[in-house]
Amino acid sequence: MVSKRKSITGHQLYYFATCPYCIFVRLALIWWGLKIPLREIMFNAQNNADLIAGGGKSQVPCLRIETGSGDVRWLYESIDIVRYLKTRLVNQAPDNESGSK
Repeated sequence: MVSKRKSITGHQLYYFATCPYCIFVRLALIWWGLKIPLREIMFNAQNNADLIAGGGKSQVPCLRIETGSGDVRWLYESIDIVRYLKTRLVNQAPDNESGSK
């Protein structure tokens, strides 16, 4: 486990605190030392509205990914999110923290 967390820009995780799939993703973030802005949807109506407006449904976990060109991708399913985090953010070069090229 990493002690210092690396802030990642261009990403936001929409989650519900007691959802087991969300917990799985959040534990992966902690394990790999990644710091991504968290958007809790159960007690924050605006976060839920943003999730529905952008991603099309109120399903969590959902990772909002904004590329350097401004394109936005909404990634659902915890295993897909964890795979993305590992391949795109954990294994990337330290000088490229945005996850985009």
